Amino acid sequence: MLTNEQRLAMLEAPKGPIDVVIDTDAYNEIDDQFAISYALRRTDRLHVQALYAAPFLNQRSVSPEDGMIRSEAEILKLLDLMGETRPVFSGSRTYLPDEDTPVTSPAAEDLCRRAMAYSPEKPLFVVCLGAITNVASALLMQPEIADRIVIVWLGGHALEWEDNYEFNLRQDIAAARVVYASSAPLVMLPAQQVVSALATTAPELNHWLRGRNALCDYLVQNTVNEAESYAAGRAWSRVIWDISALFWLLNDDRRFMRSRLMPTPMPGYDHRWHFPEGTPLCRYVYYVCRDSIFTDLFATLAK
Repeated sequence: MLTNEQRLAMLEAPKGPIDVVIDTDAYNEIDDQFAISYALRRTDRLHVQALYAAPFLNQRSVSPEDGMIRSEAEILKLLDLMGETRPVFSGSRTYLPDEDTPVTSPAAEDLCRRAMAYSPEKPLFVVCLGAITNVASALLMQPEIADRIVIVWLGGHALEWEDNYEFNLRQDIAAARVVYASSAPLVMLPAQQVVSALATTAPELNHWLRGRNALCDYLVQNTVNEAESYAAGRAWSRVIWDISALFWLLNDDRRFMRSRLMPTPMPGYDHRWHFPEGTPLCRYVYYVCRDSIFTDLFATLAK
């Protein structure tokens, strides 16, 4: 069990290089690719130890398992495009059946093993960019890792939003509840009303990234193709949601985000936030500095 002082220290934005694992539904959207690419390029601060493929189900997959398999392929495609190699692990093939039963997978097993090498003084940062099934499963399989990791998750909407019906969270509410109840230090990045500010457009992407390198061309074209598939002939913007989780890890000078400490809430099956008494503190991000984030993102990717 963490002391209050340990928890508070772990909930501060880290200073200096840190070890990171990224749990991602990379094929679901166009934003995971930006986040993964940025993390791999920021080797001065972020040491990416492994990537985990997360399940998802929407119009881009026929089942959570299919979404996970497609996400793993997208991770490998991106690594190849960047000329990078990292351990990549298959994730959960289903969502949690309940709040007591893990879904065993290579990703969950790796997180259990890997996290045990860390400590409250030097935690492993677990960046979660999709449904949080893999991480919840690892916490159920080996609860003691909760004192050795910091979970940074883009999941749920702002506390003031009209509901909590957010894609990453609503896919596996049981998993989210396991994570929120685990006592692992947690950084909350709400989607609507906070991270939704991280929108970009084709003219901006073309100006800053087009023609800079093969990676940038892929990211731009992937984004444009997706947007034009539903908004051809109309004005459009796309939110690059997932970069927010990586930028939290670089927020030690507060130039990218504003946040506060608060008692950890609990996501409900009714798509609302609930506020039980006596929960440990978490960190809640309530504002993102959109222009500062995109300035750094574009400069890093264009190198």
